[in-house]
Amino acid sequence: MDSLNNLIWHDGKFLGVQWSVWKVVGWLGNAVFFSRFFVQWYATEKLKRVVVPTAFWWLSLAGSLLLLSYALFYQRDSVFIFAYAFTWIPYIRNLIIHRRHAAAHLACSQCAKVCPPHSNYCFSCGARIDAALTAKTALGIGAQRSSAARS
Repeated sequence: MDSLNNLIWHDGKFLGVQWSVWKVVGWLGNAVFFSRFFVQWYATEKLKRVVVPTAFWWLSLAGSLLLLSYALFYQRDSVFIFAYAFTWIPYIRNLIIHRRHAAAHLACSQCAKVCPPHSNYCFSCGARIDAALTAKTALGIGAQRSSAARS
């Protein structure tokens, strides 16, 4: 038991690492960035097809920003800084694309199901979809305006 304790706490260092706030930020960045693997794996297994969920991009963004701050403020290593200096750009772009795609979905006026963008008919009930009217309803804009007009 003493050898296990010596392995974990050796020379006043936990796992042989001299810990500081920035060391915790660095390891947290690594953990967040690595967790993307599990999120993507779970989503793919659940749907039985390759998918990249939104959580993947949020974890990518958070992990890369944590690692960039660790590189900037603790390591001060130009190679490490450059490795994470621009990785946030595609992550934010993918989040914007995802948001625009989600906002473009259409709501069926008959059954209130949300249909993919550019749908002409509801996949659930078969009703014709009016894209101009239902895009606002899918976002909740139409419901707010119509209730305000009734008042």
